[in-house]
Amino acid sequence: MPLDPKALGVNLHTSLCRQEVGHFLTALDGTEPIVVACTQERSLFTELAVQSKKPLVAPLRFVNIRELAGWTQEAKQSTPKINALIALSEVVDPDPVPVVDYTSQGRLLIMGGGKQALQWAAQLQNHLDVSVLCTQTGDLPLSREFPVYSGRVTRLAGFLGNFKVEWELENPIDPEICTRCGACVEACPEDAIDAGFQIDLDRCKSHRACVSACAAIGAIAFDRADRQREGAFDLILDLQDQASLTMAQKPQGYFAPGADPFEQALAINQLSGMVGEFEKPKYFVYSDKLCAHGRNGMTGCSACIDVCSTEAIRSTFKDGQGKVEVNPNLCMGCGACATVCPSGAMRYNYPSVPYQGKQLKALAQTYEISMQAAKASGAPSLLLHHRQHGLQLLETLGRGARLAPQEFEALPAFVLPLGIEHIASTGIDLWFGALAYGFAEVLLLLSGEEDPQYREALKQEAELANVILNAYGFGNERVRLIRAESSADIASVSAELKKLRLRKALSSIGPSASFALSNQKRETLEASLEYFQKHAKQALPSDGVALPVHSLLGGISVNKEACTLCMSCVGACPEGAILDNPEEPQLAFIEKQCVQCGLCVQTCPEDAIQLTPRLLSVEQRKQKVVLNETQPFNCISCGKPFGTLKMIELMLGRLGAHQAFSGDALERLKMCSDCRVIDMMKKEL
Repeated sequence: MPLDPKALGVNLHTSLCRQEVGHFLTALDGTEPIVVACTQERSLFTELAVQSKKPLVAPLRFVNIRELAGWTQEAKQSTPKINALIALSEVVDPDPVPVVDYTSQGRLLIMGGGKQALQWAAQLQNHLDVSVLCTQTGDLPLSREFPVYSGRVTRLAGFLGNFKVEWELENPIDPEICTRCGACVEACPEDAIDAGFQIDLDRCKSHRACVSACAAIGAIAFDRADRQREGAFDLILDLQDQASLTMAQKPQGYFAPGADPFEQALAINQLSGMVGEFEKPKYFVYSDKLCAHGRNGMTGCSACIDVCSTEAIRSTFKDGQGKVEVNPNLCMGCGACATVCPSGAMRYNYPSVPYQGKQLKALAQTYEISMQAAKASGAPSLLLHHRQHGLQLLETLGRGARLAPQEFEALPAFVLPLGIEHIASTGIDLWFGALAYGFAEVLLLLSGEEDPQYREALKQEAELANVILNAYGFGNERVRLIRAESSADIASVSAELKKLRLRKALSSIGPSASFALSNQKRETLEASLEYFQKHAKQALPSDGVALPVHSLLGGISVNKEACTLCMSCVGACPEGAILDNPEEPQLAFIEKQCVQCGLCVQTCPEDAIQLTPRLLSVEQRKQKVVLNETQPFNCISCGKPFGTLKMIELMLGRLGAHQAFSGDALERLKMCSDCRVIDMMKKEL
């Protein structure tokens, strides 16, 4: 891997990990932050730093330039990329985020076939507070060393330290009451009771001799009314063929290894250490003021609920106002909710978008400066990947390219990787920000561990991003997905990278933007759109460009013939995009504010509103436009306006044929409420 020390501005060490480790120890005495440009011996250098007991001016940092930048066919052109990766490692760590606490006392419930469940319970009983729920019969232990239940699981919910389990006792024998004396086995004429002290109901002929034999204990009841049981546990080991929890990402503390003995052993090993107090980051921030989930009992946007794979998000309505609630203990930090949220009410916070914006700027600006110093040209591509699974895939690919260069393609010199907590946490605001900072394209590496709904959400977001970019004349492949089946599937990734290296390089959209990425999604998005419009290769048509149905940008269309200007949509709009006029019957709209939640469509009693996903110019989206207006209707008695002409005409048309509204009653409909009462009083006198 040829490196230019002068271009990099550092002293090079080719055997620092072993023979030259003294240089690292010497650096510990210095006053400069230390960045080790290799990750192979991370453990060694970290241990040496700890043993030295020397205060560091900044945390020790590591960056892998070997597999990610050096072992490639373009190693000689990799200096700008290496500089960028080193600059990325020097970005100051983000501010700490709040944490979510768990407390586990080790109360473990093992669910599954009796034989297997009881065997594991016997091994764990000295380490954990074990209970067993037999969903299939098995020989009960002779001594009662832990509770044993039987039945069918009817409900299971919760998380580490707080699981609630409900089950239904299906067999006449309750093993928790049974003393295992064997009297029922001896009394049964059909031998229908096994060593697990459960009755085979197919063989039982209803002699009920067992009931008589167990009369003193009362463990057997064929006509038991209360069959429901429940319990609280800290940990769950689910050995059933079909796991009770089917969501893609299981809550912490719940293990469902299936029938594989090796997977079961791995789960047991983890369970033994899950006693005590634990914490994890609170990955999200939710602002209910921005949420477009519901109004007036109507449901609008539910994108975050639909995409969540842990079932951590649920809908709530209070006083007609719909919001969402997120259980931070169930949240596993995928960030997909923030990616699909159109309003920015749900945002990812580990790390925040502003911090990621700083990372993007460090990468793009350092790369550009290095390219200028080398008197070279070309814009970099950004490769976003999962911090763990994606990095593993890229490092394996880099090593494969080193050992078998004819078979595998490493990262091209112009592709800059950036690891994030979860690939689903990145959305259109971050992608557009990257393009505005000077990246030519954004590549999303799906490393195979993502849930199907995450892949679909990213696919839709990428489709939307490309339609918008194409509308400005930037091409329709600036945001693309690279799909791998697993973190070991380097062949698929290698094939895509080879296409990148061989194709014609993309140029950046324009000079690097100066705006910072904001925590407010819509703010970042609007800044990016203004940047795109400024550097567009073609102007948007006056009537806009149609966007996909899942767009977070767009307007509404109103059927003026059907609309009565009742203004229900005004009260329903959570973003203030639909406006009324207190001076006259008029319905106005500001497209920039609209998040396409559909609450206006759901609320309109006349079905007069439709969403129109589209992209207009920045100026058009900021303007307040009148969607519908009509003449006011004045009271025929006092002359005061109290409704719209269209509304009164519609009401008269619908009620005029009814016998209750004939003569004076029909005329009163043309009066304001005060005059209507006065007229009725006069008629009675």
